[in-house]
Amino acid sequence: MAENLTDSQRDRQNILNNRYALSKAEEHLNLGGIRFRDELVFTKQQVAELLEVSDSTIERYLTSHEEELKRNGYRVIKGKSLKEFKAIVDVTLASEGNRSPSLGLFSFRAVLNLAMLLTESEKARAIRSRILDIVLDVVAERAGGQTKYINQRDRDYLPAAYREFNYRQAFTAALRDCLAMGDIKYGIYTDKIYKSVFKENAKEYKKILGLAAKDNPRDTMYAEVLKTIASFESGLAVQMTTFVEQNGRRLTPRELDTLIAAAEANPFQKPHLEDARIRMASRDLCFRDALHHALESYVQTVPEADFERFLGETSKALEERLSDPDTLAVFKRLKDR
Repeated sequence: MAENLTDSQRDRQNILNNRYALSKAEEHLNLGGIRFRDELVFTKQQVAELLEVSDSTIERYLTSHEEELKRNGYRVIKGKSLKEFKAIVDVTLASEGNRSPSLGLFSFRAVLNLAMLLTESEKARAIRSRILDIVLDVVAERAGGQTKYINQRDRDYLPAAYREFNYRQAFTAALRDCLAMGDIKYGIYTDKIYKSVFKENAKEYKKILGLAAKDNPRDTMYAEVLKTIASFESGLAVQMTTFVEQNGRRLTPRELDTLIAAAEANPFQKPHLEDARIRMASRDLCFRDALHHALESYVQTVPEADFERFLGETSKALEERLSDPDTLAVFKRLKDR
């Protein structure tokens, strides 16, 4: 995550999409505000005083970053809503005054958004520094102290890992029986599938995530990535077996390379590859502060749903998942198939 949030809309939004970090920030930053309709809000004048900038500076940022600020909770109230607001607060706090037909309000989220944008304010700089610390603390706390296996907190991880293991066995059996090459082939073709799916081999992937030599890379991969790897392994195993049946001989490495290249280029595979790359690149940068340089063009803002998925109440450590009756029922159904 960029230390200078003023330069990165993606990093700003990753923080603002993390409701657990926002809740902790609201508790610890103690910025003040007004409770309106069960939400903490701020008038433009309050925000200007809080961030120690002029009203014209606030207006300039509202113009230059209107869409972003509105998306994160800035709005203009009028009519019935304004009348209700005036009934609970002295609107002379706002520069618009009591007779204004409308009033601009910032949510707490929008105030943080503005603080991440302002380059003219020392107070905003201090808030940015504090929010970065809060985000790191919240992610570590809710992920059980470290993010190495944060992927396993997703309820889809175990079923995906179980299925991928079975497809992996079929693929390695096909390599054994259908490819004319020594035992080195298992590592080589694992890497070639990784390269096709996420543009890195196992050694490169481990280095980026800071994994130990003994760590299994797949234990750290997201469910969508495992499913895409499994689709390659399953399809290639069938193609290799069919080739041997039809030709009465084993494939050469060059022939298997051609099959892998064709699988990667297959338009049916394209949406799955793009999805796996986007999720790996975006989540690892957000949750693990790990940049996959080969996938940098795929990095996007992590959606709010992903924070629920990996940090929320339904996320669980692997040990908890393995003792969960619902998870065990899923495994039984998969085994019965």
